[in-house]
Amino acid sequence: MKKILLVIGDAVELLDTMYPYFRIQEAGHQVVVAAPEKRLYHMVQHEKPDDWDITQETAGYHLASDIAFRDIKPQEYAGIVLSGGRAPEYIRYDEALQRTVRWLCENGRPVASVCHGIEILATAGVIRGKKVTTVKKCKFDAEVVGATFLDEPVVVDGNIICARTWHDNHLWMRAFMRQLDG
Repeated sequence: MKKILLVIGDAVELLDTMYPYFRIQEAGHQVVVAAPEKRLYHMVQHEKPDDWDITQETAGYHLASDIAFRDIKPQEYAGIVLSGGRAPEYIRYDEALQRTVRWLCENGRPVASVCHGIEILATAGVIRGKKVTTVKKCKFDAEVVGATFLDEPVVVDGNIICARTWHDNHLWMRAFMRQLDG
């Protein structure tokens, strides 16, 4: 059984989080939910109604974290999943999270990012020269740090596995699990 980090914060996207949470456990691995502090967090769900120009955000379920970023020992983990939603916008500046992401990337562990999770990868400085995908409104975050944005459901470049949104979860997690169990 491998231990996998699942990174969250308040306003993390519900489906970006819960799909990998259950999929990884279904494969027999342990999910360790990591966040700024060890406490209960509030998830949200995002939809874009046909008559709206922007994404609508509504309250979702709650999820407790198992570990605070500062307490993570990255060498204990076989991979990491960076959920989307608004949480990455705020947690990306956490130095302990950045160190963890860098260590896992540099040591060839699978690193999965969906939607706004790309903001964490960009801030950690690990996608320069990489091909990635993300939700279109985060294209700038990827390109400004030297990544190449591709508008595809899933993009795999080395050990970095990116998806656009929760609509791509099945393809994203299939690619992540292939690397994790490969």
